Amino acid sequence: MLKERALGRHPVGMILAAPYAVYIAVIFAYPFGFAVWMSFHDYFFAAPGAIVDHPFVGLDNYKAVLTDPAVLRSFRNIGVFLIINVPLTTGLALLLAVALNKVVHARTFLRVAFYVPYVTASVAVVGVWLFLFNSDGLVNTVLGPLAPDPSWLINEYLAMPVIAVFVTWKQLGFFILLYLAALQNVPKELYESASVDGATAWNRFWSVTVPAVRPATALVVILSLITGANLFTEPYLLTGGGGPNGASASPVLVMYQRGLQQGEPDFAAAIGVLLVIGVLIVAYINRRLIERD
Repeated sequence: MLKERALGRHPVGMILAAPYAVYIAVIFAYPFGFAVWMSFHDYFFAAPGAIVDHPFVGLDNYKAVLTDPAVLRSFRNIGVFLIINVPLTTGLALLLAVALNKVVHARTFLRVAFYVPYVTASVAVVGVWLFLFNSDGLVNTVLGPLAPDPSWLINEYLAMPVIAVFVTWKQLGFFILLYLAALQNVPKELYESASVDGATAWNRFWSVTVPAVRPATALVVILSLITGANLFTEPYLLTGGGGPNGASASPVLVMYQRGLQQGEPDFAAAIGVLLVIGVLIVAYINRRLIERD
């Protein structure tokens, strides 16, 4: 009985899962545990092989993080990003998946077309967006006198929304595929019964499709939250490192700047721990809200 509890009814499953469990432990669990330890100590980089003391400092790093204006602003920035990105990603991915699921001709081409930006390197795609949203870019040329001043990526109020839209566009194809997979499991009889009862297309979508793909929606929301929390490449490249004046800096970008560029890994580790806790709390709340009966 004890052996069955430890290994499950099919021990071969534990054997097959062991390599991935080791991968998780080495790549994720150990670095996170070390980051937690680092956040409670006075840690700094030293020469290879050098033995130095790292005294315990308690919550000093966390106090420094929570009173640092740049860090607090980065968390507000990521909040703005998530408020725009998560609903936009979820809504567009579901609507486009429903539309693609009904397409008969060129279905494969359309699915691949939506997926291409997701698998394209951010560094390559960023060049296109810089061309579009620069001061003399295509978007401002089309808008003419309606173009914002300062321009999009150097505007304190527009930089983060533009980044949120960029990330939504780039990752949309992946989430469309998740919804398409979920839609294959929705019984067609439900739609036929709703049609017989006189339900409109909107009623069928809202009363049949949305509840049926709720588990996929929970997954999309959680993955979007994780992607947003790890935002780094886009503000680093699009706005030159979080500009203007930190308006697009993310917590991960601040971690990089303080931990690697300024040599304060203990401070950066404290930011990372707080970020993980925040994401777990928000993801848990979202899951309870989305998957509730």
